[in-house]
Amino acid sequence: MTQLPTVAAFDVDGTITTRDCVVPFMRRIAGTHRIVPRLGVRPDRLVPVIARRDRDRLKALAAAAAFRGRRYDDLCAAGAAFAEMVHERWLRTDTLEVLQRHLADGDRTVLVSASFEVYLRPLAALLGVDDVLATRLDVRDGVVTGALDGPNCRGPEKVVRLHEWLGDRSGVRLVAYGDSAGDREMLADADVAHWVTRDGKVA
Repeated sequence: MTQLPTVAAFDVDGTITTRDCVVPFMRRIAGTHRIVPRLGVRPDRLVPVIARRDRDRLKALAAAAAFRGRRYDDLCAAGAAFAEMVHERWLRTDTLEVLQRHLADGDRTVLVSASFEVYLRPLAALLGVDDVLATRLDVRDGVVTGALDGPNCRGPEKVVRLHEWLGDRSGVRLVAYGDSAGDREMLADADVAHWVTRDGKVA
């Protein structure tokens, strides 16, 4: 029986990295002193989002506060510098070893994350990963509008994006790695699922 080719899908924040990357990147771009006042300008939007614990909508509001009106080229340059810092300081050695084994075996690899694509693409290049499925920013005429380009890439959206990227899902053996509630759907969809624990274990 011919074995199906393996695709290894990795969440990023807390799975490949030791910490969240979204908030530090937004702070690096805009600073907390700018993001918080901008979020507070429209309490009629912010308060219901917090009350509902709507993480996707809160992410969209925070992205608008941090990135709206910025040149996309400048943001890409900042994303590349941020990716280098993450690569140097914030990678988990245990998951990195697992990723490197997949690469050595010739498996296709992909990052599937709610983090922003603008810094995950250069991080993927540093890691040798084939592709990135992540949260995108809407850009018009070279300027970030402040909106997201499509849904936040977490929960069910990870499965949607992954299936679109794979094409024929039945033609591969999908191995997935995640560490949070936002990864559960992707892990449930995988042929082999690994829960990456906080104490340095890939279970």
